[in-house]
Amino acid sequence: MAIQKIGFGGGCHWCTEAYFQSLRGVEKVQQGWIASAPPNDAFSEAVLVHYDPQLIPLKVLVAIHLHTHSATKAHAFREKYRSAVYVLEGNIPEIQALIDANQPDFSEKIITRALPFVAFKENTEEYQDYFRKNKGGAFCNAYISPKIRMLKAEYADYFREDFET
Repeated sequence: MAIQKIGFGGGCHWCTEAYFQSLRGVEKVQQGWIASAPPNDAFSEAVLVHYDPQLIPLKVLVAIHLHTHSATKAHAFREKYRSAVYVLEGNIPEIQALIDANQPDFSEKIITRALPFVAFKENTEEYQDYFRKNKGGAFCNAYISPKIRMLKAEYADYFREDFET
């Protein structure tokens, strides 16, 4: 089966990039900003994930996304950090059903929505691969590393053995 693409937004794209880079079956992660259709047409921090669905199912990617950002919080920074799964291939109701299937894991209602992908702007080279370049830094230690450890424990079957934490 061919490599597929899906977009994820909801938190800091430096963090989101690292979470998906740590997974087996993810071939490439592009970090930047994604715009959807109105009223979600403002660019928002996000990543494009290129993955092999034979190695990691989309339902696992969606679950990981929901568990690595505030998928239930309608905070003041939601325009910058829109909680979404951006659909490039497949249909929106199918992806929304994958999101909704995770509701039992949360005590509050999931606000993440499946949205059509419209446009992507990649971040500059200096911020690409942020975790690998800065893993000893305070930001990475405070925000990224704890969730990487959670992924390693909770999603061990999909965690890259060669991913250095």
